Amino acid sequence: MDDSLVLLDGGLRAPARYKNQKTIIKGDEKELVIALASIVAKVARDARMVKLGKKFPQYGFEKHKGYGTRAHYKAIKKHGITKHHRKSFLKNVIKQ
Repeated sequence: MDDSLVLLDGGLRAPARYKNQKTIIKGDEKELVIALASIVAKVARDARMVKLGKKFPQYGFEKHKGYGTRAHYKAIKKHGITKHHRKSFLKNVIKQ
């Protein structure tokens, strides 16, 4: 690895091979590059949710963008989960 500085938001940590890393609480408010990365990640996630909404219309991904809304939890209870659902967030919704 080179010695580029890796800036991370909140409680995140990069893999250990990135020796020169710095985690910044509320980094998206303090570092422009973290704020920009956050926007890019959100836009990419939202675009993915729109595509998943077309493939799985019963879940309404294009509306809630993956957030745990009542409608989303209701759809999961009715239709189960897909491979795209993150099970770690669903402990109170489904029995694994």
